[in-house]
Amino acid sequence: MGQRLGGETAQAWAALGGAPELTDRIRCTGPPGLLPARLPVRELARATVASCALAAAELTARRTGRPVPAVRVDDGAVATAFVSERRLRIDGRAPSTFAPLSRFWRTADGWVRTHANYPHHRERLLHALGLPATADAADVAAELAGRRAEEVQETVYAAGGLAVAARTPREWAVHGQGATVATHPLVTRQRLGASAPPRRLPPLAGDPLLPARGLRVLDLTRVIAGPVATRTLALLGADVLRIDAPQLAESQDAHNDTGFGKRSTALDLGARSGRAAFEELLADADVVVTGYRPGSLDRFGLAPEALAERRPGLVLARLSAWGEDGPWGGRRGFDSLVQVATGIAVVEADADGTPGALPAQALDHGTGYLLAAAVLRSLTEQAETGDAQLTALSLARTARWLVHGTAQDTPPGPAADGTYDPDGHLRSTDSPVGRLRYAASPVAFDGGPTDWAAPPGRCGADAPRWRHDG
Repeated sequence: MGQRLGGETAQAWAALGGAPELTDRIRCTGPPGLLPARLPVRELARATVASCALAAAELTARRTGRPVPAVRVDDGAVATAFVSERRLRIDGRAPSTFAPLSRFWRTADGWVRTHANYPHHRERLLHALGLPATADAADVAAELAGRRAEEVQETVYAAGGLAVAARTPREWAVHGQGATVATHPLVTRQRLGASAPPRRLPPLAGDPLLPARGLRVLDLTRVIAGPVATRTLALLGADVLRIDAPQLAESQDAHNDTGFGKRSTALDLGARSGRAAFEELLADADVVVTGYRPGSLDRFGLAPEALAERRPGLVLARLSAWGEDGPWGGRRGFDSLVQVATGIAVVEADADGTPGALPAQALDHGTGYLLAAAVLRSLTEQAETGDAQLTALSLARTARWLVHGTAQDTPPGPAADGTYDPDGHLRSTDSPVGRLRYAASPVAFDGGPTDWAAPPGRCGADAPRWRHDG
């Protein structure tokens, strides 16, 4: 039978603009004690997946003319999916995760965390610190030990690299960016452009029921959060085409985790041919999802207002690390860095004071499911009005919700009882990159899909066109 979900799901669903009575359709099952942390990570994970599944069920009801299907949330499936990048195996090999220079470092006055997984970020980090390209972790540790964390942060960012000084939640609250984030809700949604006719999606039938069938999604996202969102839309039947710049290709290992159900192409939007190909795709697109720094795509004509003008009725979803505005609004960022800045790393610190981390990159995964849910809710609402809609989320807003907005006064549940078997939530398939062992999607509702239609392929290997004409 399962149990009803807690207040976190109601909060997430309300942030998405959903009718509160629909949360009665959700039931939860699964073992206790998963994703253990001082902060309510399990509750955040469950709430974001439940809201995404409910949004999918709601759109299914709109397209079938039937009642909203029941939503099932399995805590075991959620916990496994929130560490999908760690569970993935390619021909038995674990993918590469954090590089040697992506870690915490002790400074003269505290701690700083760097991110250097991409080669260009590693180069910029070492250049900012005045170290040679051959420098290793010991060299970096020695250099940082005598410098202040804030000074390292600003020096590295000025050089185009990534480093963040560790702060407490209170210190983040009075920081300029923390104060700005606090003025925004978890999810912002707005209409764009001139009035457009309602979106008329054809009736849905078949087995499984795919609420996003017939919809075309341009995916301009990277790493985890955005790709998790578009991976979920692909599960639900959307034709998702990921676009990367040829000079900034994604890690194949990362794509092996988040590329299920999608195709991947390379387009240089700075070149005339690349822009022309993009405009052809945009002319038939229903959804555009972006995950780059706010403003960084504007020079290519990809500002939300410009896209909505060229493609009336478009659904736009935009993800960033720190938010749309504020002193850090234009900065790069990743889940691990947002955890450090917002005080999460201090809350989860070890007994000796060494900053810690959440048991999953929960800001990435949770924001990804919320982003997919927001797209689905926008599509449902467009049955009444076809106006272009823009949704914006950020990892920093999700972090604030985790630290301040979720129900932390609830006594902790029982510890894991040994009944959780992650292998029960893993699947296997052959793919162009080898035999994959991967986490099943936790997004489930009665009659819905249980797996993706296709495995990931090689990054950039597909032609820049939709699967079907017309």
